[in-house]
Amino acid sequence: MRLVWQGDPGFRTMGLVFEEFAVADLDAVVDAYLDVWNETDAGARARMIDELWAADGVYTDPLVSVRGRAGLDQVVAGAQAQFQGLRFVRGATFDAHHDIVRFTWDLVPADGAEAVVIGFDVIVLDETGRIKGVYGFIDKMPAA
Repeated sequence: MRLVWQGDPGFRTMGLVFEEFAVADLDAVVDAYLDVWNETDAGARARMIDELWAADGVYTDPLVSVRGRAGLDQVVAGAQAQFQGLRFVRGATFDAHHDIVRFTWDLVPADGAEAVVIGFDVIVLDETGRIKGVYGFIDKMPAA
């Protein structure tokens, strides 16, 4: 069940929509989100972002805050340049309800050694099932 605005922009009322995202759907969103971070082909990554993200989606973590698909693509490309040869994998935590999911992730070497970076993200979806916001936290970061 979701609370949504209904009616024309001049006079809108609140209404309830009795549908929920299934946990399995949110599980797939997390996998697709991490796939974006691991995609090194710029064209393929842009297509993935277009499918997954709302046009005005927000990404915010302790290091950056951007709005829009192009901004997210720049952040991902920058992370890939900084952490070449590493990949994002899901961590142990996954919890979801309604259109919100929180999960941990690890940035690991290809050989599966200990994570270099560990984080915790919260994803919020819009009414179409696209990502409208990601709010990230860094739990472990290498020393500068």
